[in-house]
Amino acid sequence: MGAFELELPEEWMIYNIFNEDLLTQCVEPKFQRQHKDPAPPLVIINEEEEYKVEEVRKHRTRGWGTQYLVHWKGYGDEHDQWIAESGLPHARQAIEDYWTRCSSQNL
Repeated sequence: MGAFELELPEEWMIYNIFNEDLLTQCVEPKFQRQHKDPAPPLVIINEEEEYKVEEVRKHRTRGWGTQYLVHWKGYGDEHDQWIAESGLPHARQAIEDYWTRCSSQNL
């Protein structure tokens, strides 16, 4: 039995030594559709890095506010996140588009 020390990002606050039974070897994709393009670069707004919202997919009410299920541009569905409306100051158009789609589906 052995263990491996991994190089992890500094912001990951976890122990970096793992038992070999917990690790699997990386396998290159066999088919073109399995290969994922690299994520797009972050957008810099007011000297802060931000991701670009591709679309808003759902909404829900939590506490006193609304949260939106956000799909990030260049990322897969597994990266979708629930974000409070206050956390989406640069996504007003995506939110408006979402409500337009919702109102047209309810006709």
